[in-house]
Amino acid sequence: MNEVIHDPAWIHGALTAARPQAVAALLRYFRDMDIAEEAYQEACLRALKSWPQNGPPRDPTAWLILVGRNAALDGARKRSRDVELPSHDIISNLEDAEAPLIDRLDGSHYRDDVLRLLFICCHPELPATQQIALALRIVSGLTVAQIARAFLVSDAAMEQRITRAKARIAKADVPFEAPGPVERSERLAAVAAMIYLLFNEGYSAGNDPDRAPLCDEAIRLARLLLRLFQTEPEIMGLIALMLLQQSRLPARFDETGEAVLLDDQDRTRWNAKLISEGLALIDKAMRHNRPGPYQVQAAIAATHARAATAADTQWAGIDALYAALERMQPSPVVTLNRAVATAKLHGPEAGLAMIAPLEKALSGYFHYFGARGAFLLQLGRSAEARADFDRAIALAGTPAQAAHIRRHLDRLMHDPR
Repeated sequence: MNEVIHDPAWIHGALTAARPQAVAALLRYFRDMDIAEEAYQEACLRALKSWPQNGPPRDPTAWLILVGRNAALDGARKRSRDVELPSHDIISNLEDAEAPLIDRLDGSHYRDDVLRLLFICCHPELPATQQIALALRIVSGLTVAQIARAFLVSDAAMEQRITRAKARIAKADVPFEAPGPVERSERLAAVAAMIYLLFNEGYSAGNDPDRAPLCDEAIRLARLLLRLFQTEPEIMGLIALMLLQQSRLPARFDETGEAVLLDDQDRTRWNAKLISEGLALIDKAMRHNRPGPYQVQAAIAATHARAATAADTQWAGIDALYAALERMQPSPVVTLNRAVATAKLHGPEAGLAMIAPLEKALSGYFHYFGARGAFLLQLGRSAEARADFDRAIALAGTPAQAAHIRRHLDRLMHDPR
């Protein structure tokens, strides 16, 4: 273990894994999001100094909670002797104060405050966009830039959104305890949206070892959520969607780490176990006859999963599912995705026509220019395709995305037509 603890990647992974539980516990102690975050960051700094020298603690999360709590208390005492601290009973209690139900839901030793923190962040006092942004920042520790990219807004706008959300929570004197069943139901949609954004942040990172584990964390949270809402088909659909997408991971990148398009992936490398579970879940969800956006997206992923080869894909069914999703959840990104299916059915000209009105709304979106460039390339409009691919590279969020577009540019260099 002494060899392992000197590995910065191991320490980073341990700190990342501990963040949700540690921040949630610190928030429970201090009832202040900024103090909880600062306390956790201070604990991380001390871990980076202590662990390589002394070895890892038996329970890294408990160590971070205790050190963070003490650091915050010391800081408060230094700032002012008049600062009113939480009662001794609160700050000295290291036991999990979550409802016993949560312990029973995820095994006999579940000590995780994450769901409580998720539902607190998704308080109805906040607008939906602030709820999700705050949860991504506080619970999952995503940077402001990562969250801004997920929302297609600037870093400054997202920073302001998160700051306002924290201030609003503080002003409303929101209780930092687990909400009751009614409150949980009211906040369910926002919590589900946050979990899926967390998954997407990891999924879009591809084979980035620092961000890819976010997919597993999102799936874990969604499974726990389903145990709270066992008959909710949208949560079933959410898990099915993530499982089916995650099943492609072994085939999404080649040996050099570059992205492989869905049509070009070796489907024998897809994870059959995840596919089976995902298909069973979406079939179960649809039997409830209460369709929702996650179920539709999972049905689209299931259509791909059921196709033995790319040529076997039922594009007409996918196009119809995207049309249903457009009605349920109108979005330029949904229309962009539908355009790919439409182009498969009716040609690239039809795909171009469908996305033409989206340029303003998606002017900062990598996939828009990548898709438009691909359609133009299929039509032989090389100069226009090159310009769109250049814009896509400039907007790429990961090296894998940029590498994928550069392959298109290489094709243009060798075969400009």
